[in-house]
Parts: sequence; structure tokens; C-alpha cells
Amino acid sequence: MSPAPSTRGRPHDHPTTRWTRDVLGADFESLRLPLEDDDEGPVTATLVRRTATHRPLGRWRTTVRPRTDRRPLSRSDVLYVHGWSDYFFQREMAEHIELLGARFYAVDLRKYGRSLLPHQTPGYVDDLQTYDEDIAAALEVMGHGETGSGRRRLILFGHSTGGLTLALWNARHPGIASGLMLNSPWLEFQASSLAREFIAPILKLGARRNPLAPMPTVDPGFYTRTVSSDADGEWAYNQSWRPERGFPLHPGWLSAVFAGQAQLAEGLASSTPTLVLLSTHSLLSPKWSEEMNRSDVALNVDAVAHRSLSLGDDVSVVRVHDALHDVMLSAPDVREQAYTAVRRWGRTLPVASR
Repeated sequence: MSPAPSTRGRPHDHPTTRWTRDVLGADFESLRLPLEDDDEGPVTATLVRRTATHRPLGRWRTTVRPRTDRRPLSRSDVLYVHGWSDYFFQREMAEHIELLGARFYAVDLRKYGRSLLPHQTPGYVDDLQTYDEDIAAALEVMGHGETGSGRRRLILFGHSTGGLTLALWNARHPGIASGLMLNSPWLEFQASSLAREFIAPILKLGARRNPLAPMPTVDPGFYTRTVSSDADGEWAYNQSWRPERGFPLHPGWLSAVFAGQAQLAEGLASSTPTLVLLSTHSLLSPKWSEEMNRSDVALNVDAVAHRSLSLGDDVSVVRVHDALHDVMLSAPDVREQAYTAVRRWGRTLPVASR
């Protein structure tokens, strides 16, 4: 039996907005965001939000408390954007962000997670700017669109490819976001910028000829092993929406990522306060090692740390010891470091208007 739509809104909900119980359970609800059709047919994104704030957390968490002096994100709305072959499922992360005072939202972009339709190529776009429509639809519902009041701060929070997407969006839309949080953003190619510059023209040519051509699988499944509760990790999620070895790669999509990274390398000149969270080390290897449970096995974190300097003139890079690629899915004591860094950075943001 389908749950009844929620008519209980937040201040900026449109009168026709109807939220429904989310797949994460009673503490979350979701809203379908219809978008313009593309070459594959109908397109949608999905906005998710918490239905209650400051609920008790797991037993590992002992230091964060909902006291005023520990709520630096008060009067803020946080919009989270996931990475490649991923979707929003991080209940704990949402709870922590709200403990810091914010309202938490997440969007499953077109062709990912809740938004993936049967006729679609999972995760596929040929230009990261395509996501402008998804983000605009989410922000309109949140009260940060063209009809918004602007009385609350907007903080954008992106992981991996979602971090790259939001950094580029923020540069194209200056003055909207009050802060940018990037969790292991894919700002640079794993090999090097020189390798990207060498490969990009070849990839672009292939994308022109056959953008959806199959590419070799490069993910051995080690990252999934570090996070999944079915293996060495502690997290349960929908494995159809987050497959063990990722979605199939296509030259049109990878060319779009390379184009975004090239634009970033030229410098975005953003003045938005930005926090970048990264592991202290990477381990990119075709052979499994126990050390991968304490490393980023997806990105070259040193290359990303260097490229972070191209984001703008107010960038804080925090290296989190023993963090995984998704820092917020790391071991409990590592997550503690990350949330402490977010809280400390939040205190530096301009005061929200009243």
C-alpha cells in the first residue's frame, strides 16, 4: 500500500507540492521533480528531505550536541549532490548536518537512484551543465529559486562527481550559495592533468562518433568492499542504484567530466567560502589490500588537493586521516574528524540574514 502524500510543508513549499514517504523510511520524504525530456524520453530528478530534526544518533557519536554554540549552520539549507554511480542513502550524514542547525536536502540527479527510469542509460549526460535544470528545480522547492526570499543561507554539499558539478554550477551562479562543501570532489583525473589533456581529444572524438559506446570496466569493486555491510563496511543500500562495480562507462559521459575538469583547471575565481574534505592518502591498485579500508581507492587525493586551489580565493582543504573516498562513510572515529571540520568551518561563514 502506498503511503499517503504529505501536506505538511516547510515555509517555502509551493502549495501544490506533495511529498511522499521515502525509501529510507518514516524520517525522510521525497518529491519527484519533472524535468524536460531528453533524447531518451521523460526525465525526472528527486528531492529528499528529513521529516524531523535532532533525533538521537548511533551509539558511536558522543561529542555533537544540539547546543546553540554547536549549531553553526543555523538558518541554513544544505543541498547534497551524490557522486557517480551513487544516490542519497546516508541517513546519519543528514542527521549530523541537521544537528549543526541546518535543514538538510538531497537530490538524486536525473538517471540516478530514485530518478532512474527503465528507458534511461544510468548516470548518463554529455555535459555537466545539463544538471543546472535538476539543481534549479530543487532550489525552487527549497526556497532558493527565482521566487525565494533569500532569508536563509544556501550551502551546497557535493561528493565526488557531484562536487565537481556543484563547483562549476556555483561559478556560473555567483552570489547564490553562502558556502560550498566538497567531500572528495573529482576535480582532477587520477593519473594527472597531463594525462587528462592527452586523453581528452581522443575521448572527445570517440564521443562524437558514438557517445554511448561501451567502455572497459575499470572498477574492480574494491570501493564497494570498503563501504558495504555485505563486505568490510557498515552501510546498507540499494545495490541496483549503487552497483558493486559502478554503472557502465560511456565516452560521452567521461568526455563531459574531462571538460569540466579542464574548465576548473583554468580557475573558477569564486569567492564562495569552500571546504574540501579529503583522505590523507590514496591507494589505487588492481590488487586488494587491507589498507584500502583506510584509503581513497577512487581518486588521487594529492592531485585533487592541488586542484582545489583553482576553486577560488576562500578555500579550506582538510585532510582526514584514514578516510575512505566518501569521507562520511569512513570508520566512526574518522567521521568524527570530518564532522568536527564541518562544524569548525561553519563558524567562519557569514551570519545568515534575519
